[in-house]
Amino acid sequence: MRILNFGSMNLDHVYQVKDFVRPGETDAALSYEIFPGGKGLNQSIAIAKAGGAVFHAGAAGEGGSVLERCMQDAGVDCTLMKHAAVSQGHAIIQVNRQGENCIILHPGSNHAVDTGYIDETLDGFSGDTYLVLQNEINNLTYLIERAWEKGLQIVLNPSPMDEAMRALDYGKVSWLLVNEIEGALITGKQESEEILEALYQRYPTTNIVLTLGSKGSVCRCGDTLHRQSSFSVEAMDTTGAGDTFTGYLIAGIAEGKAVTEALQFASAASAISVTRTGAATSIPMRAEVEEFLLSN
Repeated sequence: MRILNFGSMNLDHVYQVKDFVRPGETDAALSYEIFPGGKGLNQSIAIAKAGGAVFHAGAAGEGGSVLERCMQDAGVDCTLMKHAAVSQGHAIIQVNRQGENCIILHPGSNHAVDTGYIDETLDGFSGDTYLVLQNEINNLTYLIERAWEKGLQIVLNPSPMDEAMRALDYGKVSWLLVNEIEGALITGKQESEEILEALYQRYPTTNIVLTLGSKGSVCRCGDTLHRQSSFSVEAMDTTGAGDTFTGYLIAGIAEGKAVTEALQFASAASAISVTRTGAATSIPMRAEVEEFLLSN
């Protein structure tokens, strides 16, 4: 199976803070760094570092050449990317002392994805392809419809969640990856078991992965449940951990791993990533993940 990631690319402006800044408050950052990021870029790099062959499609803007080079250095095929004469998408990220983050996104070039570019890109792919998507580019509903018509296996992480994502027909999605907050917004349920059951009842042909933070993850494939506990590590920065999980999971599934094995593979990679700062820069290589699994 081939993998095409049609996704975002951001310059991440990361501020280490004691606590998240509250309304009306001014505080000094403990440190400041710029990292490559964006859910699309992170997931493409995670897939490549996991050993998967991945094409990345998306729009790079002014100042975005560094992001393209970052993906190429990780082994991502960037020949399908377009370049737009607008500012590069970026994010402003606060990371507190517990390693938690809050993020403000500016779409920039990530919203320069037009329908003609989508059609041109998808023309080169068919049903032997996993199409990995997130909600940080524009025309996503059109992209899903076109990919579904062509028979591509759609993998969707509907983040950040908005009204369009709440109204989407997830029955056209082969793999849906959500956290508890996103799952609650889609289903109206609050408990993880209720979220999973509600998603299954609505979309019985969709493989559903619900990530549970420190409680691990659970996957429902038809009538079968697969559970994966989290690995105990000391978190420094959780930025990009979910993208690392997604990339490693899909790379594992694409190479033929069983679901339980792919979940463990993804969970270990995600655990390693939170012990480091940054998003794309925190994603481990496959050899590190395999060594981690041998020792845990």
